[in-house]
Amino acid sequence: MNQIRNFSIIAHIDHGKSTLADRFLEVTHTIEKRKMREQVLDSMELERERGITIKMQPVRMTYGEYQLNLIDTPGHIDFSYEVSRALTAVEGAILLVDATQGVQAQTLTTLRSAREQGLVIIPAISKIDSPLAAVEDTILQVSKLLGVSEDSILLCSGRTGEGVEDLLKAVIERVPPPRQGLTLAQGSSRSDLGTAALVFDFQYSDHQGVIVFLRMFAGTVAKGDALEFAASGRRFNALEVGTFSPSPKAAASLAAGEIGYIVTGIKEPGFARVGDTVRTGKSQTPPLSGYAEPKPVVWASIYPESQDDFTALRQALTRLRLSDSSLSFEEESSGVLGRGFRCGMLGMLHLEIVSERLRREAKLRLIVTTPSIEYEVETRDGKRSSVYSASMFPEFGDIVKVWEPFVEVEILLPAHYLGSTVTLLFEHEAVTESTENFSEGRIKLTVVMPLRELMRNFFDKIKSVTQGYASVSYQMRELRVADVARLDIVVADELVPAFSRVIARHRVDEEAQAAVEKLYGILPRQMFTTKIQGQALGRIISSRTLSALKKDVTQHMYGGDITRKMKLREKQKKGKAKMKERGRVNIPEEVFLKMVKSD
Repeated sequence: MNQIRNFSIIAHIDHGKSTLADRFLEVTHTIEKRKMREQVLDSMELERERGITIKMQPVRMTYGEYQLNLIDTPGHIDFSYEVSRALTAVEGAILLVDATQGVQAQTLTTLRSAREQGLVIIPAISKIDSPLAAVEDTILQVSKLLGVSEDSILLCSGRTGEGVEDLLKAVIERVPPPRQGLTLAQGSSRSDLGTAALVFDFQYSDHQGVIVFLRMFAGTVAKGDALEFAASGRRFNALEVGTFSPSPKAAASLAAGEIGYIVTGIKEPGFARVGDTVRTGKSQTPPLSGYAEPKPVVWASIYPESQDDFTALRQALTRLRLSDSSLSFEEESSGVLGRGFRCGMLGMLHLEIVSERLRREAKLRLIVTTPSIEYEVETRDGKRSSVYSASMFPEFGDIVKVWEPFVEVEILLPAHYLGSTVTLLFEHEAVTESTENFSEGRIKLTVVMPLRELMRNFFDKIKSVTQGYASVSYQMRELRVADVARLDIVVADELVPAFSRVIARHRVDEEAQAAVEKLYGILPRQMFTTKIQGQALGRIISSRTLSALKKDVTQHMYGGDITRKMKLREKQKKGKAKMKERGRVNIPEEVFLKMVKSD
């Protein structure tokens, strides 16, 4: 165990984390040079397309006589739950900071998480080969942030490989061997456990069932061992055990301190969960302390375009949740859209990734409703309930009081963008709590604002006003009284729940006008005249009429009495009126997507 080192790389998005991991794999000869490619650990097609890490990925490397277990983690704040799970399975972390961008807001958030876990922090500056690198300034920032000497900060380049071996040697020297035992669920700590392993991730295989990714804290697990999940009590035999290099590689056994996987053979969902303890069957070993349940931040309903695909959507969501434990969902139905699922996500990017994975991996055509957050609503009958769907928000006259979640937001930005940023913060109802000089020419703002406003395209807007130099991280705060209203879009006298949303009352007129105009511009014309209305506060606020498709029913007639043409036109007119009375508007999937997507 003394030759094992478990560590992660934590960094803000686009700070060179995946490229550095590639160099680690090369230096340790984990992957043959002819098989190397960029972003090796980003195995998902979406990750490679977007250049971001979505899923944590473990890998075992051998460097000299040492076994190095790396867990590569995401950098975007929406996937901070993935990061927290990875940090529980390791003893150290490389804090990677881009020399061209300096310390970012998400760097502060991940650093706090690592310190809470008691990890050894190894500071490193990346991209030192870039002509835009401000190495000396970045060293000063990191030194001030961590309270360490400048000499202890390592320099590296994932592109050229400079300093990579020094970083690996620092991991061996500074990160301690795996700790003996772990804090138990009851709050005590023991090192004399039987077999005990903490589950930090899942994968599902059609042939092998649930595959659990785990960190061994005590004992040994081998193929054929009788095991069980402590929380559910479900027992199984280990069909295979192994490690990651980075693809799964079968091994004879897994010992204390190692990171690997177990093939359970279980094909029914619900028996295992992230944070559970795997132990020997019939063992009295108490469960390890797991993870806090992730709390959804954003909610959206997902419906299959065809109700024939409802079962397929349920199966796809169930399997996706095995690899994404922060996703939650429950069944719901709509008179217009049919049966679907109300899904909880950790942010807008998380929602985008989940819906895109469902489309690609399950080959489903989907309708995704406008995202919303969770509100507490008190109605006139004295009841207080949680509402996380805009379509379920009570009618205007039934509401007594509404509470909404607020967030504390940290923003790092160059000082000369402060004026434009303050204007944007005012537009998003943010109140500044503190302002401090973070480093030469950079300011850290701490503001409190409604979560509703943060989700109103705030990230893109602040990047725009600061020309991409600002970085943002946030954490949840308490509930506060809200002044909001539900905005509905009515098409041909039929309310479309997918377009409903909850907005600030002072922006009702503006939002209703914009939504109606947008739908008017993208909705295909129907065979009958279609009225599009924005409705809120018990009244119609905005309205546009989409003219019907026209056809000259007399085009085949030449000459003759004019009354023959008049009769055909009158018949057409009556048919259009009947169609308007009985017909339903067909809204294509791409219209829903365009309405949900922010401008």
